[in-house]
Amino acid sequence: MPKFIEMPKLSDTMTEGTLAKWTVKEGDKITIGKAIADIETDKATMEYASPFEGVLHKFIVQAGQKVPLSAPLAVMLEDDEAAPANLDELIAKAQAAAAPAPAAEKKPAASASKAAAGPRLPQAPQHKSRAAAGGAALRVKASPLAKKIAAERGVDLNALIGTGPGGRIVREDVENAPVGGSSARVAATPAIRPSFGPEDERVPTSGMRNIIAERLLASKTQIPHFYLQMEVDAGPLMEFRAHLNATNEKTGGNKYTVNDFILKAVIRAAQAQPAINAAWDGDAIVKFKSVGLSVAIAVEDGLVTPVIKQAEKKTLLEISQAVKDLAGKSKNKKLSPDDFAGGTITVSNLGAYGIDQFAAIINPPQAAIIAIGSIRSAAVVNDKGQIVVGQRMWVGLSGDHRVVDGAVAATFLAEMRKLVENPALMLV
Repeated sequence: MPKFIEMPKLSDTMTEGTLAKWTVKEGDKITIGKAIADIETDKATMEYASPFEGVLHKFIVQAGQKVPLSAPLAVMLEDDEAAPANLDELIAKAQAAAAPAPAAEKKPAASASKAAAGPRLPQAPQHKSRAAAGGAALRVKASPLAKKIAAERGVDLNALIGTGPGGRIVREDVENAPVGGSSARVAATPAIRPSFGPEDERVPTSGMRNIIAERLLASKTQIPHFYLQMEVDAGPLMEFRAHLNATNEKTGGNKYTVNDFILKAVIRAAQAQPAINAAWDGDAIVKFKSVGLSVAIAVEDGLVTPVIKQAEKKTLLEISQAVKDLAGKSKNKKLSPDDFAGGTITVSNLGAYGIDQFAAIINPPQAAIIAIGSIRSAAVVNDKGQIVVGQRMWVGLSGDHRVVDGAVAATFLAEMRKLVENPALMLV
């Protein structure tokens, strides 16, 4: 019997995906677990492994098409199986079943729904989208926590425009809304659109770039950022790294980057000042027991932040190897949803691009992001009052002032400075 390959749920916030490309052809024999396509999600482009074994009979979706979760992508047949005469009809019904219904449309009665659904083909096991799972019965798309807070504060959800995925109303939308159920619709200021001529190019944005835009806009408008900058003496770190790499080169050991030491310093500083390793949760602050280190990695279509989990338990060598692994997976589109889960603090290093210092935007729902600039030779005054050539690096911190106070952030940066200027401490 024919089977559908469907659009999978590859991230926790994904509501639709784009088929970036097929990596197999119609007529190919497919085994379970074989990579058959690249799927662009809201976080990255990932390989999609087939949940079925058989012959890929027909592509339903072509490269570049965006479809909702559970929508059919291709038809699989058993070996020597003929396609049914009503295959096109079955495809159309599967597409209709996966399409999100309008928010104002009421869910049909169970008997009518069954009659409309018709025969269903076996599908790959996966989570359904909120709309496909029955969310269309609600006139307002809102998270359970948002509904709870709205009820407590007397906020009319119908008067809000959600900033969550797919226009979903989330906690922050309710907290920022007027109290008392005002009938005035709360809407964002209309976007200022650019004017362009016939020789200019308008390039449609990818799903990942759209999500980046949404999350960063939400971060800057909903999180009260504050910024600290600190200059660090990078000379001891550079000397220590050079010595360690020279020793390892003789024995075939690991080659360390400056960023490896920076990440280790962030982890150790977060342990020393755990108030930085936290997040805002409406009417409470979540203090994370473990450090989930999100590492910003540039990819072709934006930025991904895979996570080194339980980073406080890892040695400098393990941190270095983990970063190399995540960078390779990012480049080769091998990151999995699990690679993005559990982040508690982010590091963004633009030093390799020649940027001396910058203020990073917080990666929500985290409370802090560390910005690392380049290492530069500069004239400095030493302990003897002499002007000498030194190596300096700027370290910045962007903090969520609801969670982190200035003194806490300053103490964290001071701990980072101690470690960078005494790198041997990172090996203890």
